[in-house]
Amino acid sequence: MAFSTAGGGPSTPQMNVTPLIDVLLVLIIIFMVVVTQQKEKGLEAQIPQQQQGENQPPPPQRTIVIQVVGDAQSEPPVLTINQESVSWEGLKVRLQDIFKRRAERIAFVRGDNEVAFQYVADVIDIARDAGVNRVGLLGGQR
Repeated sequence: MAFSTAGGGPSTPQMNVTPLIDVLLVLIIIFMVVVTQQKEKGLEAQIPQQQQGENQPPPPQRTIVIQVVGDAQSEPPVLTINQESVSWEGLKVRLQDIFKRRAERIAFVRGDNEVAFQYVADVIDIARDAGVNRVGLLGGQR
């Protein structure tokens, strides 16, 4: 028994918080278990499916190769873009049409061994004027 030496009034009631802390800890544990049991669900994506019909257009070729074909006697040499014959006058317009819908503007130039380099340089110049950002050179054909 404890005796109080201070003035004599009746003692004030005090609240016991131990059961409230126990309830709080139980609720925290329950919420932690519930949160870990929930499965995370990402966004639902609708992926386009490929059509099964035969009327599909062929996929566009990604690599553009401009070939300068000819020999020392033929002036000027013949131009082809991916085996499609193109005239010297129509080369710039054809390249602009090809690269109009493309994000990457890269083309390769392949010249025959017999063709003078001046013609290859002219093709590079025309390609740059048509909007091609990078032009690569490929080895000549035999």
